[in-house]
Amino acid sequence: MEASVTLLTYISILGFILGFVVSKTNFCTMGAVSDWVNIGDLSRFKSWMFAAGIAILGVTILEYTSYINVNDSRIPYRNSVFFWPRYILGGLMFGIGMTYASGCGNKVLIRVGGGNIKSIVVLLVAGLMAYLMTRTDFYGVVFHSWMSPISPDLAKIGIEDQSLSTILSYLFSSENLSNTKLLVGLIIASIVMLFIFKSGTFIKNTDNLLGGFVVGIVVIIAWFLTGSSLGQEWIETNNFLDTPQPGVGMQSFTFINPMGETIIFLGNAADSFYLTFGVTALISVILGSFVYSITSNSFRVEWFASKQDFVRHILGAVLIGIGGVLSLGCTIGQGVSGVSTLALGSFITLISIILGAAISMKIEYYNAVYEDCSFFDSLRSSLADLNLIPNKFRALEKI
Repeated sequence: MEASVTLLTYISILGFILGFVVSKTNFCTMGAVSDWVNIGDLSRFKSWMFAAGIAILGVTILEYTSYINVNDSRIPYRNSVFFWPRYILGGLMFGIGMTYASGCGNKVLIRVGGGNIKSIVVLLVAGLMAYLMTRTDFYGVVFHSWMSPISPDLAKIGIEDQSLSTILSYLFSSENLSNTKLLVGLIIASIVMLFIFKSGTFIKNTDNLLGGFVVGIVVIIAWFLTGSSLGQEWIETNNFLDTPQPGVGMQSFTFINPMGETIIFLGNAADSFYLTFGVTALISVILGSFVYSITSNSFRVEWFASKQDFVRHILGAVLIGIGGVLSLGCTIGQGVSGVSTLALGSFITLISIILGAAISMKIEYYNAVYEDCSFFDSLRSSLADLNLIPNKFRALEKI
C-alpha cells in the first residue's frame, strides 16, 4: 500500500495548491460565463480556456512520449460508445445547476473553505445525488434505459475511440495514429492560445494568468502521476487485494462524483479504505481554500438569505449532482481534464455546460428587469440574445 500512500500524498499537495490559488485568483467558471454573458468581459473565460489549453498541450506531449495512455482513464472520456444524450442533457443540467448553486463543483469547495455554510449544504446534497447516480439503479432506470439504444458505438464502424485524433485519423486514413494525436493536440492547443493571447490584454491580469496556469498544470500532473509507473503500481497492487479499494485508476481532477465518494467515506467513519483519489482531492482543495481565507483575512461565515435562496441552492445542488455524473464531469472534470483527452464528448459537454449557464443567467436577468414576465417570454428573449433563435421571436425588449 506504499504506492497508494505516496500517490495520495502527492494528490493532496496538488489539491491544496489548487484550492489556495483558485481562492486567491478568483478563478471561477460560473463567473467566467457570467462576465461574458452579462458584461461582455472574456477575461475569466480566457483563464478557464488557458487551463484547458495547457492541459491539452501537456497530455498530448505525455501521450506522444508514451508516459501515459489516456485510453486507460478510469473515467471513460474516450469511450467508443458515443453517449451524446449524456453529454448534452448532463451538461445543460450542470450549467443550469451551477447558476442556482452559486458555483460549479470546484467553486463550491472553495466557498466551503472560505466559510460559506450554504456551500456545505450544496456539497452534501450534490454528494447525495452523485451517490444516487452511481450507487443505485437510478441512473440505469431514468437515463441509461433510453440513452443507450440511441448512442452509437463508433467501434462498429472501425473507430476505436471518440478522441478527435482517432476520428480524424479514421476519416483521412492516417496510418500513424501517434503522429496524428500529436498534430491534432498541438493544433487545438495553438488555436486556444491564439484566442487567449491575440488581443494582448489577457497577460496583463496576473490573477487570471496564474489561475488558469495552475489549474492546467495540476490537471497534467495528476494525469502523469496516475498514469506513470507509480500509478501503475498503485493500480496493480490494488488488483491483487482480496477486496480492492474503490476509485483506483488513472484519472485527473473532477469534483462531482468525489462528492458522492466523500459521503461514503464519512459514512464509514473516515475509514482509509474509502479514501479515494477524488476524496483526497476534494478535502485538500477545501483545506487550501481555508488556509488562503484565513491568511488573507477573507474567511466569512455566510448563511441563506431567505427561504427562496435556500430552495434555489438546493435545486442547484440536485442539478449539479445529477448532471455532473450524467455528463461524466464538471467544469473542471470535463471542461479541463476531459477536454485534455481531446474526447469529442468532453467538448460537447463543455459547450452544453456553458449554454445551460448562459441561458439561465439571461433568464434571471430578464426576470429581474421585467418582474411580471412569464418564464417562456424570458426564455425566448434569452435565446434570441444568444442568437439561438431569430430575433423576431423575442418577447421582451433587449436589455
